[in-house]
Amino acid sequence: MRTLIVCLALLCVLPLRAEERLSPSTTLYVSPSGNDRWSGRLPSPNPTNTDGPLGTVHRARAMVRRIMKSSTAGSDTVIVYLRGGTYVLDSSLTFREPDSGTEQRPLLWSAFQGERVRLTGGPAVTGFTAVTDSTARARIAPAVLPHIVQLDLRALGIRNYGTITPRGNPGMELYVDGVRMRLARWPNEEWLHIADVPQSGDTLYNAGLEREKRFNGVPVGRHFGRITYGDDRPSRWAPAGDILLHGYWTWDWSDSFQKVERIDTEHREITIASPHHNYGYTKNQRYYFLNILEELDTPGEWYLDRTRGILFLYPVAPGSMGTAEVSLLESPLVRCDSTSHIILRGIAFENTRGTGISISGGEDITVDACTFRHLGSDAVVVNGGRAHAILNCEVSDVARGGVLLAGGDRHTLTPGRHRVFNTAVHHYSTWLRTGSYGVILDGVGNTMEHCLIHHAPFEAVYIKGNDHTVTLSEIHSVMKESGDAGAIHTGRNWTWRGNRVTDNYFHDLQGPGLHGVMGMYMDDWASGFTVTGNIFYRAGRATLIGGGRDNIVENNLYVSCSPSVHLDARGLSWAGYYFDGTYTVLFDGLKEMRHDQPPYSTRYPALASLPGPTQQLPMNNRIARNISWGGRWMDIYDYLAFNKSVSTIAGNIIGDAVVLRRRADGQTGWDPYYLDIDTKEGFLAIGAGDPRCAEEFPGNVFVTTPPVLFDPERRTVTIPEDSPARSAGFVPLRFGEMGLLRR
Repeated sequence: MRTLIVCLALLCVLPLRAEERLSPSTTLYVSPSGNDRWSGRLPSPNPTNTDGPLGTVHRARAMVRRIMKSSTAGSDTVIVYLRGGTYVLDSSLTFREPDSGTEQRPLLWSAFQGERVRLTGGPAVTGFTAVTDSTARARIAPAVLPHIVQLDLRALGIRNYGTITPRGNPGMELYVDGVRMRLARWPNEEWLHIADVPQSGDTLYNAGLEREKRFNGVPVGRHFGRITYGDDRPSRWAPAGDILLHGYWTWDWSDSFQKVERIDTEHREITIASPHHNYGYTKNQRYYFLNILEELDTPGEWYLDRTRGILFLYPVAPGSMGTAEVSLLESPLVRCDSTSHIILRGIAFENTRGTGISISGGEDITVDACTFRHLGSDAVVVNGGRAHAILNCEVSDVARGGVLLAGGDRHTLTPGRHRVFNTAVHHYSTWLRTGSYGVILDGVGNTMEHCLIHHAPFEAVYIKGNDHTVTLSEIHSVMKESGDAGAIHTGRNWTWRGNRVTDNYFHDLQGPGLHGVMGMYMDDWASGFTVTGNIFYRAGRATLIGGGRDNIVENNLYVSCSPSVHLDARGLSWAGYYFDGTYTVLFDGLKEMRHDQPPYSTRYPALASLPGPTQQLPMNNRIARNISWGGRWMDIYDYLAFNKSVSTIAGNIIGDAVVLRRRADGQTGWDPYYLDIDTKEGFLAIGAGDPRCAEEFPGNVFVTTPPVLFDPERRTVTIPEDSPARSAGFVPLRFGEMGLLRR
């Protein structure tokens, strides 16, 4: 009964297009130069300029709904072509249940063949002048003043600039010629470091973490609302009330924006306005100042006087403003609420404060060959419903994350069947630097396949729930600012089981933060995961099992990783508070899912041993038939507190210079790895050739020549005829298929 089409040159072979399987009976056209009083049945205006395409997507949506409602046979196919150009939306294009197509005749909205279509949430702005404001002229450095221009936003009717909160979106942003401008900051590059955190004051806002004391015996995060700095630069600034700080205040996996209440330049002390960062402030952590008019000193920077509505800009191209746009729309550009069988194809979603597409409920919404950039939030958010698909898309330069898929019923383990396929997500999390992901799989039974995720300050994928699959994808160059983070991260729930990470390529992972970076990060008792057929190359701490159980790590190739596998029993050491009643999240998860009753008791019978006498041990992990070469094979922490034979470590082929890093015999107390996993002293390194290798890892093979030939340039892994990998049953890897599909 209804359908909509979008034509665009695609990157690969696609599923059968709707226009190839349907005979459309109704076609509508929309154009930025069209007219909502016209019929929309013509692709261009007629010679008399009395009929032609519609002028807005909202009018087209209303007409499509009327057409479908009036259909008597229930077999109409509706195709909406969007002609090339920019469509500025001041409200979401919203599809509801009456806008749904059918499985046989989905409603299709399409960019017209060969034309670029942009849906944006903000207009182009003009009227920039030289700086005439006397207050601003006195604050801007004389050397750059001739280059600065100003724009009176209030004169353009723009008065809502958004609110910058500690962990929110950036509010109004400015783009010039398709490039995001940056709020004026100091320093222009790199970071400052907190000189100290004064330990006196009227109010103790955060008592800190008692077990970790990095400096002067002070628990990390303990503060009275103030930090100190080590440079006189702030003495140049006017005591304006809109200065912000952005930093990784205590942990390198959590950043926030904080408002400055006042700066005491005599004592070099900053009082930070509430609300404060959740984890407090700690000496030597990274931060910078931003939104400072005096620091408007680099092309591409801007400053917004929110009180007076005046925008100041240092243009990138001297003497030429180009096309400037501001983001205004805060709701999603497109919203699908309880809608089914719609295809959106070939559309660019840009320049908005909110999300590109929000899908809630419904079934079979397909987003195909679309691009998402310059968004103030996430690109695509799917919440509930069934079988929604993000195909052949590209996400880049967005303030938050990429594709968030939540679907399925965890209580019944009914799959959501959402998928993201052949999609690239890169240069994301440009504003909030942590907690945003390239892809999130949440719920039950959702899939990421043939995707490419790269260049981000934090993690690539987060998995929560059951029976998800990440396969044939490539992840590299993420976590470039963070620490204690993983390319794929999960954990802190025993019932998140049945998830598979298979046949993926992880490479070039390195972060500057405390505790390093991981490839596959099975954090805090993540259990029941299968990690097979993957390649980890220069992937940091490549596979980490953080106290969890029933995980399978098998038939993976590790090259130049340090280590290839990490195994610990943290429940017996620093994380014992998960089991003494202090923090009950693991047991709460068991109760919530009724783990001892079907479907959990039948689908995941290993849950029957929880809770129980072995609950703090990494039981029944299988680490087998892996190849590790050119790095460090394994780190075992809490080594003296448990017997590693509670898990199987067998059939691996090991050719690393260091085979095992663990606590030295005779030492007592907690391993210091929870403070700094890579640089703390007190660990024993057992090297290749040491007789203890065979004692520590019986049933494994140690080699001195490469057991496989790994060529990352040609994307090949060759197993020589005489390699022990053949007799060990190592299954050839699908290297050439990992990542985006080629043309």
